[in-house]
Amino acid sequence: MRAAAPGGFLVLPWTTGGSDPDLDPVEEGWGGQLLRTGAVLGLTLICVTVLRRWIAGGVCRCSARLDGKTVLITGANTGIGKETSRDMARRGARVVMACRDLSRAEQAAEEIRLSTGNGNVVIRHLDLGSSYSVRQFAKDFTDGEERLDVLINNAGVMMCPRWLTEDGFETQLAVNHLGHFLLTNLLLPKLKSSAPSRVVTVSSIAHQGGRIDFDDLFSSRKTYSSLESYRQSKLANVLFSRELGRRLRGSGVSAFCLHPGVIRTQLGRHVHGWFPLLGALLSLPSFLLMKTPTEGSQTTLYCSLTPGLEGLSGRYFSDCAEKEAAPEGRDDFVARKLWEESARLVGLKDTC
Repeated sequence: MRAAAPGGFLVLPWTTGGSDPDLDPVEEGWGGQLLRTGAVLGLTLICVTVLRRWIAGGVCRCSARLDGKTVLITGANTGIGKETSRDMARRGARVVMACRDLSRAEQAAEEIRLSTGNGNVVIRHLDLGSSYSVRQFAKDFTDGEERLDVLINNAGVMMCPRWLTEDGFETQLAVNHLGHFLLTNLLLPKLKSSAPSRVVTVSSIAHQGGRIDFDDLFSSRKTYSSLESYRQSKLANVLFSRELGRRLRGSGVSAFCLHPGVIRTQLGRHVHGWFPLLGALLSLPSFLLMKTPTEGSQTTLYCSLTPGLEGLSGRYFSDCAEKEAAPEGRDDFVARKLWEESARLVGLKDTC
């Protein structure tokens, strides 16, 4: 009720909290909820952006051109191999995509040619599970290519069932390590003649806790564990790079290995096969918590392109920086023994 005060002044009733007495309390409630919801969504967006930047990790800032250079990448038709090929093509390199599936490889190569404008992207057949295929590929490459500036040992399999290759080797150790070991050794003359050149091998943080079981490398006597076999193969990558760096000292060829991060690629298809429910549950969070193939290719590019890394040959990298490998990856005795055993298995008499 409004009352007139002496002197003709109008007196208004007192309102608690300064709110408008004519404002509908329902409208006031909705407005407050919208403000709170907007604030929560904004904060969530900021947190997600910060988290994604952290997960993306390091970025290769090198702007080097590769005109007149040749880069060979295994497993290049998908995932980080494909994105590495795209980046190398964009820099003007001749890119040789070595793949097992030529149909998918040609599709990937054509996409890269169109997106980069570089028509000097070619595909070659390579089955790393076959020593015959590796030898034939190396012969054809040596005969047909003038140079090799960067060899990127990228192809791999992860936690597959206990399959045997045509050579009788357990698939994960054969593809992830032995095939690349043989390929690298066969191409060393071309790498040396193109020096300074580099060998970059994609390993994994999974080498931690791995063990090279010289008494049963192919799990023929013990119960097969796909995870333990994978760890062994990734540890073999680290030890191979370490020993290769030691053996090539002073040759002009540098060797590096790396952990690319946890990537959203087809590499984990066997994990989903073993644990379909887990795969379904993780499919949505994976978009937030895993690197994209482009992000996952950054450390490969860093090791392949960054000037001045020659003094770190044989070392291990992650997120575009040198990192210390696990203790089992720094064992020089095991590295030399693995080299000798690998040479015996693939039938190499002369190595570097």
